[in-house]
Amino acid sequence: MTNAAPAIGHPEFKARRERLLADLGCAVGVVLAGEADPSLHHPWKPHAHFEYLTGVTDEPGAMLLLDPANPVPAKRAVLLLKPLNPEAEKWDGFRHEIGSALKARTGFDTVMRTGMLGRLLLEATRRSRTLACLMPLSPWNAPVSGDLAVLRAQAERVPGAAVQDRSDLLPRMRASKSAAEIACIREAGRITATGFEAAMRHMRAGMNEFDLQECVEHAYRTNGARELAFRTIAGGGFNATVLHYHANDQPLKDGELVVLDSGAKHAGYSADVTRTLPVSGRFTPRQRELYDLVLRAQAAAIAAIRPGVTLSQVDAAGRKVINDAGLGDAFIHGMGHHLGLETHDASPDAPLEVGAVITVEPGVYLPGESVGIRIEDDVAVTEDGHEVLTPAIPRTADEVERAMAR
Repeated sequence: MTNAAPAIGHPEFKARRERLLADLGCAVGVVLAGEADPSLHHPWKPHAHFEYLTGVTDEPGAMLLLDPANPVPAKRAVLLLKPLNPEAEKWDGFRHEIGSALKARTGFDTVMRTGMLGRLLLEATRRSRTLACLMPLSPWNAPVSGDLAVLRAQAERVPGAAVQDRSDLLPRMRASKSAAEIACIREAGRITATGFEAAMRHMRAGMNEFDLQECVEHAYRTNGARELAFRTIAGGGFNATVLHYHANDQPLKDGELVVLDSGAKHAGYSADVTRTLPVSGRFTPRQRELYDLVLRAQAAAIAAIRPGVTLSQVDAAGRKVINDAGLGDAFIHGMGHHLGLETHDASPDAPLEVGAVITVEPGVYLPGESVGIRIEDDVAVTEDGHEVLTPAIPRTADEVERAMAR
């Protein structure tokens, strides 16, 4: 009998909402799930802030109203779902009526329809006179964030009401993962390891980059992943020097390297791993020289990870290794990013806290030699330093060659 796969339960979602309510004081906020693509060309995903607070991933157009000063505790966090539409749901899927079963399924004490937002928000605004923008802010040339548009319109209708910028609250919360979240990322890493193992076992000269991609992603699906963390990058030769190469349509050639950047998702949480693999199964002396340099840079960056350091300090520790080798201009991107519900997860400009999970991914790209090398792993910040969450995937040149020889 196997253990159940890790997941986030209703009590943790409720605890997150209660923490946010406490941080808001008396300010009222709205978190929006976002609307589905009406063409149905792409699977719908809620905004990560909404998913983080509710765990609800199948209700386009849903909203979460946060009213910390409501005298009724059960109405301080209200889940608002779009009205039922029986004719549309014959096409798109059955939805539950509001009742005890839906409340048990969502973990909310109070569930209403979105048509109630106007009345609820007016009552809350009259009571508190303070509204809090929680969703990410927009630059001047993009549409105003959805919650700000709602709150601003409401503030205009209640004398003395004001809107505050509290968009920093959720990124700060999301940046420090719970034990359950880290378990989900670790499981995503375990599944990702099966894809890289398949790639190392099956890769050969003449194989198309797309075939390598399919090999990796098939392993994910057969080992428990329902979705990818991002589009797989499988670039051979010159294509390995293109950071976000996605054509994946060229044949692999003996003597070349392949940058394979991929990751599975588990329970909504992403893994993000890169390995650079020799098509022939063995590195040339020049390739090994560059590979070992990138590996030393990654080791230096990982060694710098501990509570209280910043991402820029982690970057500097690894970048120094490549700069000292005279190849600083060939390392053209950052050392890493936060990882979680989003592959490039919420990233507050603050020192790393215990529970933060980041990627560490130094690289060297030499288009003139048709050589690109990147090595990436996922690392959690612990009380006494760090833990690599993707340790099962061969990392050193010798480990890669042994895995490919099998």
